[in-house]
Amino acid sequence: MRIIVLYRPDSEHARATEDFMRDYQLRYGPTKFEVQNIDASDGGATASLYDIQQYPAILALRNDGQLLRAWEGGEMPLMDEVAGYAFS
Repeated sequence: MRIIVLYRPDSEHARATEDFMRDYQLRYGPTKFEVQNIDASDGGATASLYDIQQYPAILALRNDGQLLRAWEGGEMPLMDEVAGYAFS
C-alpha cells in the first residue's frame, strides 16, 4: 500500500498538510508518505494520472498503482480513514 501526499509547500495549505503528516506519524508510528510537490514534474504527472483537481490531495494506492481512495481539497481526511487504507 502506498500513500501519496500532493501539495504546494509554499501555499496556505502547507502547514495543515505538514501538521497532518506529523500528527499521523505520532499516532500510527513511522509512515512512509510519498510527498510530492504539485509544481514539480513528478507531482504534476501524478495529479494528471489520477485526475486530481484540488490540493492538497492524499491518495491511497495499491502497490500496482491502482487508486483506492483520494481525498482532495483544503480539509484533511480523518487519520483513521487514511490508516484504514494504509494498513489494509
